[in-house]
Amino acid sequence: MKKVRLEIEHTYDFELLGIVSPVKDYKMAWLINRALHLDLTREEDIELEFLSAPNLKISQYFLSLPHGFIQLLKNKAITSERNVSYLIPELRTMDYFLLVQDETELLDAQIFVSNLRQIPYVQNVMKLDISKLKSKENLLTY
Repeated sequence: MKKVRLEIEHTYDFELLGIVSPVKDYKMAWLINRALHLDLTREEDIELEFLSAPNLKISQYFLSLPHGFIQLLKNKAITSERNVSYLIPELRTMDYFLLVQDETELLDAQIFVSNLRQIPYVQNVMKLDISKLKSKENLLTY
C-alpha cells in the first residue's frame, strides 16, 4: 500500500519581540498595557502536548485587533512533572515573547521596542527573527 504524506507549511505572519524581565506575568502584562496603551487580558493557559516530552502550560495575555492580534506569552513553564521547561528552549534567556500581527501595518514593532525599553523592570527587549528558531512551531497558538 502506497503511503501519502501531507506536508503543511506554516506561515509566521507576525513580529516577534523577546523580553527579559524578572517580574511576574500579570505585572508584565500590566506594564506593557501602560507603556503601549493596550488592553491585554488574561486568557486561559495554553497547553502544548508533545510526543516525547511532558506537556507544557504557558500563560498568555491576548488582545484581538480588527486585523490581527497582540499576544504575550511566558517562555518558562512548569511541566506536569513539576520540571521547568521552555516554550522556545533555544532562547532560555528570554522571559516573555510578544507576538504582534497587524495586517494593516499600522503597528510598528520598532516603536514597541523603544517604548518597552523605557519600562524600568524590563532589562532587555529585542526583535527576533522567527525563521532562525528551531522550535518556532510552538509559537503557533492561535
